[in-house]
Amino acid sequence: MDSGALAPIVFASVFGSALFGFYLGKKLPDRHLDGDSKDIVKLATGLIATLSALVLGLLVSSAKGTFDQAKNELMQMAVKIVVLDRVLAQYGPEAAEIRELLKTGFTEGSRPLISGNKAEQDKLDSSEGVARLEGVQLRIRELTPRNDAQRGLQLRATQITSELATSRWLLIMQRRGSISIPLLVVMVLWLSIIFAAWGVYSPRNLIVAVTLCLSALAVSGATFLILELDQPLTGVIRVSPGPLQRALEHLGE
Repeated sequence: MDSGALAPIVFASVFGSALFGFYLGKKLPDRHLDGDSKDIVKLATGLIATLSALVLGLLVSSAKGTFDQAKNELMQMAVKIVVLDRVLAQYGPEAAEIRELLKTGFTEGSRPLISGNKAEQDKLDSSEGVARLEGVQLRIRELTPRNDAQRGLQLRATQITSELATSRWLLIMQRRGSISIPLLVVMVLWLSIIFAAWGVYSPRNLIVAVTLCLSALAVSGATFLILELDQPLTGVIRVSPGPLQRALEHLGE
C-alpha cells in the first residue's frame, strides 16, 4: 500500500463527510435536529468513536510490531554476518576465498536494503539473490576439516548461514506489510460517519470548518504513520540501515 497516496484519500473521505454533514444539516427539517435527536446521535457517535479507537489501536500495534520485528531481524542479520566472517577467519587460510565471496555477496545483497527503494528490493526475491547465499553455504560444506577445531568451526558456520537464510526470507516477507485493508476501510468508514454527524449538528462557520479540517488531517496523518510503520524497509519512516553499513566495514578484517 502506498501511504503517500492513501492518506489524502482518507482525508478527502473524512473531511468530505463533514462537508456533507454541513449540507445535510441545512436541508433536514427542524424536527430532525431537536434536542432529543441530538442526544441520540451523540450516543451513537460515542459508541462508533470507541470502536474506531479500538480498531486504530489494533492497527498501530500491528504496524509497530512489524516495524520492530524487521528492525531486530536486520540487526541480527548484520551481527551474524560479522560473526560468520570471524568464524571463517578462525578456520584458516582455506576459508579466505569464502570470506571474499561472503563480503561480495553481502555488499550486493544489502544494497537494496540500504537504498530503501522498492524497485531495488524486489530483486531480493530473485534467483540471483538466493543463489548468492546458497553459494556461500555450498562452499562452507565443501571445506575439508583437518582437526576437531576446524570441524567445530565448519559446523558453526553452517548453522549461521542457515540462520541468515531464515532472517533474509523474513525480511522479504515483512517488507510488504501486514495491515488488513478491510480493517482499515472499516475504520475510515466509521470515522466518516462520526464526521458527518458532527457536520449535521455543528454551527456553519469558519472556525468549525477549520477545526474539522484539522481533525481530518490528524486522522489522515495517523493513517500515514500506520502504513509507513507497516512497510519498515521503505518510505519516510523506515528501519535504519546503520547496522548493515557497520557490518560491511568489519567484513574481511
